[in-house]
Amino acid sequence: MCGGGPVTDSRAASATGATSTVDQPALRPHAEDAFAGELRALAAADDRPRPERWRLSPWAVSTYLLGGELPDGTVITPKYVGPRRLVEVAVSTLATDRALLLLGVPGTAKTWVSEHLAAAVSGDSTLLVQGTAGTAEEAVRYGWNYAQLLADGPSRAALVPSPVMRAMAEGMTARVEELTRIPADVQDSLITVLSEKTLPIPELGEEVQAVRGFNLIATANDRDRGVNELSSALRRRFNTVVLPLPETAEAEVDIVARRVDQLGRSLDLPSAADGAAEIRRVVTVFRELRDGVTADGRTKIKSPSGTLSTAEAISVVTGGMALAAHFGDGVLRAGDVAAGVLGAVVRDPSSDRVVWQEYLEAVVRERDGWKDFYRACREVSA
Repeated sequence: MCGGGPVTDSRAASATGATSTVDQPALRPHAEDAFAGELRALAAADDRPRPERWRLSPWAVSTYLLGGELPDGTVITPKYVGPRRLVEVAVSTLATDRALLLLGVPGTAKTWVSEHLAAAVSGDSTLLVQGTAGTAEEAVRYGWNYAQLLADGPSRAALVPSPVMRAMAEGMTARVEELTRIPADVQDSLITVLSEKTLPIPELGEEVQAVRGFNLIATANDRDRGVNELSSALRRRFNTVVLPLPETAEAEVDIVARRVDQLGRSLDLPSAADGAAEIRRVVTVFRELRDGVTADGRTKIKSPSGTLSTAEAISVVTGGMALAAHFGDGVLRAGDVAAGVLGAVVRDPSSDRVVWQEYLEAVVRERDGWKDFYRACREVSA
């Protein structure tokens, strides 16, 4: 084969063991790409004051997250279903000099809200630091191109900016996921950034000062309390918004159905509307086990060790849709979700299995119209 151009022929790619990604759609587009049409429509209709370097006004950012209809008839789909005031507080916080901390149990859409806020405010949700126990200070401050550092010594050209540094220099929104998973000494490197709005570079005798438009969104789940607690100095730099679990079963069913439908379209799965009954059953099971009482309030039950969040319900239903599509008739049935429900509930086999069996026998078996679900769950639980 002659020439130095990129390989685009699928046979040539197979022969080299590579897969061409030219013109291939992303499996999971960034929010600013997936909802680019809505963001453009909002920007065109938005005549309200915008903070410096914001793509939209605070009102339009809230509308983008909560959904609505524009004067030209464009429908903005809800990205978050929950209390409007919480979203308004989160958006208004980003318009001040205080950072935003989204707190809640796992699966309450903290990451999802964080991404969409950054997409709407800055048009870029990718300035992200993923917090883990191994996150180093360089991920929050800056690092070095060591080859260039050894060759020429410390210089701006050798410096590798972190997402936070880039956001400061460009007046953008940075994101830090799972802040409390990051070691405490690394967390505290954010204090100067958030209080003085500056990032010193002692090796160069310089600093990066944040320009207007910069802010930071962090997420943390309250199941991680005691892992790497935030210092009081750092916590004071944040305005904390607690994202709750959905208040009603109807709201949670709506969230699960919407998100499963979005995921299903990207994975070529059947419409979530065909599985509405099973979605409602999965949500009912999760809510009852979470709350420790049946929906009618008549029977108290034990709760398992897991969170049984909305995000887990979405995962269970999406997995069931894949089973129905590839090994069934395309219609979501009890047998398609039973194994996923079992896996979500029984995290600790020694204690959760007993809780699950008691729930099956005392609640599911006696419920009208649930015989197929009971049989399916018994089969996978055996």
